[in-house]
Amino acid sequence: MQAVIWKRPCVLALRSCGPFAACGGSGSFSFRNGGRAPQRTFTLRVINSTGSGAVVARPSSARKSKRSEGVDGKLAALRQLFHKPGLQMDAYIIPSQDPHQSEFIAECFMRRAFISGFTGSAGTAVVTKDKASLWTDGRYFLQAENQLGPDWMLMRAGTPGVPTISEWLTDVLSPGSKVGIDPFLFSSDAAEELKHTLSTKDHKLIYVYDGNLVDEIWKEDRPKPPTAPVRVHDIKYAGLDVSSKISSLRQNLVEAGATSIVISMLDEIAWLLNLRGNDVAHSPVAYAYLIVEIDSTTLFIDPLKITPEVTVHLKNSNVTVKPYESLLLEVERLANCGAKLWLDTSCTNVAIIDAFHSACNKYFENLPKRSKQKGIKERKKLLDAKSIDSEMEGPLAIHKASPVAIAKAIKNGAELDGMRQAHLRDAAALADFWAWLETKVGQDKMTLTEVEVADKLLEFRSKQAGFLDTSFDTISGSGANGAIIHYRAEPDTCDIVDDKKLYLLDSGGQYVDGTTDVTRTVHLGEPSSREKECFTRVLQGHIALDQAIFPENTPGFVLDVLARSSLWKIGLDYRHGTGHGVGASLNVHEGPQGISYRYENMTGLQGGMIVSNEPGYYEDRSFGIRIENLVIVRDVETPNRFGGNSYLGFEKLTFVPIQSKLLDLSLMSPAEIEWLNNYHSEVWEKVSPLVQGDVHEWLWKNTRPVPVHSTA
Repeated sequence: MQAVIWKRPCVLALRSCGPFAACGGSGSFSFRNGGRAPQRTFTLRVINSTGSGAVVARPSSARKSKRSEGVDGKLAALRQLFHKPGLQMDAYIIPSQDPHQSEFIAECFMRRAFISGFTGSAGTAVVTKDKASLWTDGRYFLQAENQLGPDWMLMRAGTPGVPTISEWLTDVLSPGSKVGIDPFLFSSDAAEELKHTLSTKDHKLIYVYDGNLVDEIWKEDRPKPPTAPVRVHDIKYAGLDVSSKISSLRQNLVEAGATSIVISMLDEIAWLLNLRGNDVAHSPVAYAYLIVEIDSTTLFIDPLKITPEVTVHLKNSNVTVKPYESLLLEVERLANCGAKLWLDTSCTNVAIIDAFHSACNKYFENLPKRSKQKGIKERKKLLDAKSIDSEMEGPLAIHKASPVAIAKAIKNGAELDGMRQAHLRDAAALADFWAWLETKVGQDKMTLTEVEVADKLLEFRSKQAGFLDTSFDTISGSGANGAIIHYRAEPDTCDIVDDKKLYLLDSGGQYVDGTTDVTRTVHLGEPSSREKECFTRVLQGHIALDQAIFPENTPGFVLDVLARSSLWKIGLDYRHGTGHGVGASLNVHEGPQGISYRYENMTGLQGGMIVSNEPGYYEDRSFGIRIENLVIVRDVETPNRFGGNSYLGFEKLTFVPIQSKLLDLSLMSPAEIEWLNNYHSEVWEKVSPLVQGDVHEWLWKNTRPVPVHSTA
C-alpha cells in the first residue's frame, strides 16, 4: 500500500502539573457516544492565545465535484450548532481520527467523511460560518476533486502557496474568533500547535467536551460502535509472552522516572497484550486503552468483547479489565495518588492529558501551604534541570514518545519467520491470480471490471492457510484510475480491466502469522514507449533502494532520494512517501519508522524493522505506476565499520514477478538487469513448489532471465 508519512516525534518534554502550569479541565466519557457521555448542554474549555501577525492564504483551485447531493444541508445544520446556548464559536475542525489517533477507523468515527463526502483515509475538514475547506495530501487530490461538493474548497496540502489549516483560519476569521475542536480527536501536540498558530490573531481554541457536533447531525444514522470479540494471538506467532513484554516496559518506566504509562495506540495495545481484534476493517485491533503501573496492568475495553479464552489469557498475565469509559476517572486517580505519568503527546488525545493536568492542579490546591510551596520549588528545579526524581512529592506528567512503538517495530525471530511464511503463501495466491487474469483478459478477451478483478484476488487469497482478511481496501486501478493513488473501485462507477491500458493492483492480506502489502503494475497488451520509460525508471528507483547499505540508525528520509533519482533525471516525481512500516499480523501502516522525503521523522532504521519499498509515478487522468515489495531491515557484513558502526541493508519479503515487457532495457545498466534476474530466480525457487499446473507454467515464463545486453 502506498506509503504514508508517519508523524510521531521522538522528543522528551517535561510539563509540571503544579500551580504554575497551564493545565486544562477534565471529564468522563462513554464509548457508546463517541467517547463521552451524552449531555444536553455544551461544556467549553477556552485556551487563550495572544499575539499578532497574519498569513495570506492562497488556496488551491478546486474542480467542482460530481457529488453534491445532501452535503449542503449538513453544512447548514452544523453551522446552526455554532450558536447553541453555551456554545458560541466561529469555526469547527473535523479531523479523520478516532480517540486513538488511528489512521484507519471504525465507521462510527468517520465524521469527516459524513460531513464532506470525501472518503479518503487522510484529510481534515474545516467549517466556518461561510466557508468549508478540506485539506488532504497528494495521494488523494484526484479523489477529493471527484467527491467534494460545490460548497467545498479543496486544499492540496504540501503544495506551494497552500496554507496550513491554522494559517488559513487566522486569515479568514476576524480577530478574536473562537475555533472549536473535539478534544478526544486531537493529540496534545496537534492541539498545542493549533493553539500557537491561532494566537497570531488572538483567536481562542475551544475544547467542546459534551458531544461531537457532527454526531448531533448524524443522529440515529450514525453506525453503532463495534462489539466484535477479541482473540488471543498465539505465542508461536508473537514470540514473546505478555509478562515479558510488560516487564520490559516497566524497566522503561523505572529508567524514565515514571510510575505509570497510558497506552492509547490500538496496535501497541494489541502487540503488548498478544491480542487481536476486529473493530477496524482490515486492521486486527480493538478499541481499548491500557495503563501499566509498576505493580499493575489495566485494560480499558468493552467487557462484551472479552471471551472466556481471553479472560484466562489476561488473568494469567495479571491484567485487570475495566470498562472503556472509565479511563479518564483512572487518570484522575493516578494524579490524586501522586503518579509520575508517562504520556506520549504525539498520539494521546488532549482530553486525557487535560484530565491529568486538571487533577494535578486540584492535588496541589488541596496541599497544606508549606507542602505546596515545597512542591512548586521542587518542580521548578525539575524543569530547570530537565531531570526526574521519582521520590519528588506529587504527580508529574512525563511527555515522551511511547517505548512500545519501537519495541513493536523491531520484530523478534518468531514474528519475522511468520512474516516470511505469510508472504510465501500470499505470493502463491498472487501467482494464481495473475495467471488467471492474463488468460481471461489477455487471451480470452473477457470483459472484467476493476471490482470483479479485486473480488477474484480475494477468492484466491481466501484459499490460503491462515488467511483472515485483506490488510486494506484493494486498489484496483485501470488506466486513469491508477493515477488516483488511493483509488477505490465502486461497482457503479468502476472501469474495465482490458489489454489497452496499464493496470495497477495494490493489495495485501492479513494472516494469522503475518501481514502482506504488494503492488504490481502490468499491461495486458502492448505498452507505449512512454509507459515503458516511466515504468523502467520507477523500477530503477526500487532497485536502488533495495540495494542500499547504510549505517545503523540512519533515518529513512536519508534513503528516500535513492528511489526518486531516476525519475528526477527526466523531471518526474511522485507525491507520497517511499516506504512505511508494517506490523507483524497487525496494521499494514506502522510507525515510527518510514522512508519519505519529509525530514521531520528522525526515527533511525534498525535491524528487525519491516518497511515497504514503493516508488511510483502517476500521470494525472492517464495512468499510474507503482512497484512495491516489503523488506526486512537486516545486518550486513561490510569490510570496514567506520566509527564502529554496524551497517544495514534489506532482505526481501515479497516474491511476485515484475512484468518484463514493461521495461525499456536500453535504460537499464547490466547491474540493474542482474538484480531483476536474481530476484526472479528467487521468486521461482521459493514460490514454484507452492503452485501447480497452468500457474506453475505461468510462473516459469514470468521469471525467465532478461538478456543483459538486450536493447529492446
